Amino acid sequence: MMGTISEMTGKLLEMLNYILALLPALMSGVVITLKVFAFTLIISIPLGILVALGRLSRLKIIQRLAQLYIWVVRGTPLLLQLIFIFFGLPMIGIVFSRFNSVMIAFSLNYAAYYGEIFRGGIASIDRGQYEAAEMLGMSKQQTFIRVILPQVIKRTLPAVANEVITLVKDTSLVYILGLSELLRAAKIAANRDVTLAPLVVAGVFYLILTAVFTKVLQQMEERYAYYE
Repeated sequence: MMGTISEMTGKLLEMLNYILALLPALMSGVVITLKVFAFTLIISIPLGILVALGRLSRLKIIQRLAQLYIWVVRGTPLLLQLIFIFFGLPMIGIVFSRFNSVMIAFSLNYAAYYGEIFRGGIASIDRGQYEAAEMLGMSKQQTFIRVILPQVIKRTLPAVANEVITLVKDTSLVYILGLSELLRAAKIAANRDVTLAPLVVAGVFYLILTAVFTKVLQQMEERYAYYE
């Protein structure tokens, strides 16, 4: 019995040492994952608002272009868009680095989804609020920024939060362009050492990241609850 406990303790220590040895490579992958995540959010959310305004524009040509953009982006897989931008565009002389290709593909893809979410939020605002703001002497820009946008953020926050969590997991797709994000770093270690332990550790990292972002988004929802 003592021998069994000693063997189990030895194996646990061996596994712990193995995981500690993996951490530098996995943490390097986490940094790439967070970079893709942060840059995508910073670019795609403002772009999504512009797409939503384009969809609601009274100019038919702008409305149709925004509609076409959303249809193309939402109708094709993000993985295919990554491949097209990095491998396809160089065929016509347009070349981007691996990271820039990832940023372009992710930002355009998520802007289309955010655009539809924000369009629904903007359309849900009562027209009377626009008329009231106009009577108060506010310009269209002031009405949108000071009256409409805060309400749109509150109403669309749960849907935006879902997309944010999806984005954390979608960052694993950048492996196709050879960027060593978290999952690719774990797969390299798993293939080299013939063990699933690195993938399990990567899964724990993803769970920690989604838990942190979920908590932050919940706090944002509580902050905007004062409008109720």
